Amino acid sequence: MGPNSPPRGGHSRYDSGASFMSDQSQTQAIQSTAPSHDDHSALIGQRSRHRRAPTESVRTDRDETTHGVARGSIGGGYGPYAYVPATAQYNPNRFSNMSNASGFSEKEYSEPPTPHDQPAAPLPPQLPTGPVRQHTNTFLWDTKEPDIDDLLHNPDPVRDAALDRRWTLFSLRGWLNVVMLLVLLSGLITLFAGYPIIIWYRQHHPSVTGYNLGGINKTGQIPKLNVPSLIDVDTPQSAYTRTGFDGNGYSLVFSDEFNVDGRSFYAGDDPFWEAVNLHYYGTGDLEWYQEDTITTEGGNLVITMTETPTHGLNWKSGMLQSWNKFCFTTGYIEVNVSLPGSPQVPGLWPAAWTMGNLGRVGYGSTTDGTWPFTYDSCDVGTYPNQTTKDGTPTAAAGLSYQPGQRLSACTCPGSDHPGPSVSRGRGAPEVDIMETEVLLETGKASQSMQIAPYDTNYNFTYSDAKIYEKTATYYNTYHGGTYQEAVSAITTVGDEPYNGAAYRTFGFELWSDPNDPSAGYVTWAMGGNPTWTLNAAAIGPDPETEINQRLISVEPMSITLNLGLSTNFQAQDFAHLVFPSIFRIDYVRVYQRNGYLNIGCDPSDYPTADYINNHLNAYSNPNLTVWSQAGYDFPRNSQYDGC
Repeated sequence: MGPNSPPRGGHSRYDSGASFMSDQSQTQAIQSTAPSHDDHSALIGQRSRHRRAPTESVRTDRDETTHGVARGSIGGGYGPYAYVPATAQYNPNRFSNMSNASGFSEKEYSEPPTPHDQPAAPLPPQLPTGPVRQHTNTFLWDTKEPDIDDLLHNPDPVRDAALDRRWTLFSLRGWLNVVMLLVLLSGLITLFAGYPIIIWYRQHHPSVTGYNLGGINKTGQIPKLNVPSLIDVDTPQSAYTRTGFDGNGYSLVFSDEFNVDGRSFYAGDDPFWEAVNLHYYGTGDLEWYQEDTITTEGGNLVITMTETPTHGLNWKSGMLQSWNKFCFTTGYIEVNVSLPGSPQVPGLWPAAWTMGNLGRVGYGSTTDGTWPFTYDSCDVGTYPNQTTKDGTPTAAAGLSYQPGQRLSACTCPGSDHPGPSVSRGRGAPEVDIMETEVLLETGKASQSMQIAPYDTNYNFTYSDAKIYEKTATYYNTYHGGTYQEAVSAITTVGDEPYNGAAYRTFGFELWSDPNDPSAGYVTWAMGGNPTWTLNAAAIGPDPETEINQRLISVEPMSITLNLGLSTNFQAQDFAHLVFPSIFRIDYVRVYQRNGYLNIGCDPSDYPTADYINNHLNAYSNPNLTVWSQAGYDFPRNSQYDGC
């Protein structure tokens, strides 16, 4: 290679012109210090093969070569640092409208100058001859030039200022943001300020305040506590005592005047009462009992029946129970009521009644084999169908479809029995305060007791019963059926006590003594006057059916108040019945003989609590109809099954 020959990879026609030294003398200076043509390739990328030259010119040549490679003027098209713009086509920057966002510019390719005594190198056929992009960096590793995506990270003051000035009061997005902030702010204010205020105003606040718990009363000494009391504070003092039909003095032991409006009777809401949610299938009722149909209003307990389809039935009404909350054993119970509907339109079935706590009204499996047994003898009266296995006595054939007394005095030792011993007969007898209907276009009240086992033809001994006013009261022609014996009388109510226009009291006085069953009796009353009395002898032994004395109830009795609709009680005149119909109860009061206090659902001589707790599946599921469905068995009867 001659002294005027260009170095390999030097001034080539395929290099970008801006990367070359444009001055002719500079080109010649590089050429004068460049190595020979044969050794030039060895200078690039193979430094280990060179030996350090002893002369200064070699070091100068090396320094110049290094700078030339770094600048791209040496090895521009072929070396390891070569940059060939024709083979690196860049798309315009997608993040900017700038024509030079990538750091390259386009210009028409032009032939670089060639020394006059040197022919131009031929153009390689694979390289394009069109426009190419020219690199503008001095060094290839120049970090000051933005990369292709640096516009996302480099702020533009001019552009940003223009965007900042694009503000308008009518921005939909802005107003949506403001509205959302206001919603969040109002929600926070309501949660932390409004909600406590609302709760405070919705709560009932005592009118009497003071320094002590509950406030100080008029004497300035005793606070009035909001502790549930068996006697309602609104009960007048004149009602605290009464003289019984038996001539004995009676004292008030429980009362509820229902004077506080808006009471709720859902489970757990009231200390004495609970509304049920069920279908009372036992009597083929046409309504569904639901909690929201019962409340207190205007000094009354209000049970409302509406023509509201629910649970496959067309009517909705209410049933309120004191089961397992308040019970009483013997005494006098009185309710003051205003009847629903019209005394000329039959069909409604308002009722106030009591039942032994071992049976829960509406929970069929609990009454299977307990209702309406009131029996403490061990004989055929405790057997299934009230007969022996061979069908005797014949007088009882077909008389009863009862499965037998589940908790009889014949229970085998160690069996499932509530006590106090397996030899004591237990059950769930029913005594009704009143059930009203319409007969001959006037109101009538049935006052009755349901018993088992049964007399021949369901007939009690009328000579041991008494009607006080025969023009107003007569014995019911319905005596019962295969599932109950009904001991009942009917009394005319009249047309007055309906729809809140007037009220009428109904009640019964019951006395029983386990040690002297023959001394028991029940006297029913209406308007404070006795209507009829059933003495224990009226349901005494029956030689034909070979059964013994049925008892005037000795069980702890719970209270039930309800408004029903059933064709099994009375046919309905749907053409004239009006809904909603409202049954109003002004008060419920219970009295007991002076010196004889026996209230509560778990007395020691007739306990129920442990037995109920041990059979909760039956006592908590109204869909179970027989005892076995709850997963329990009848205890063995020592006479019928053997032990």
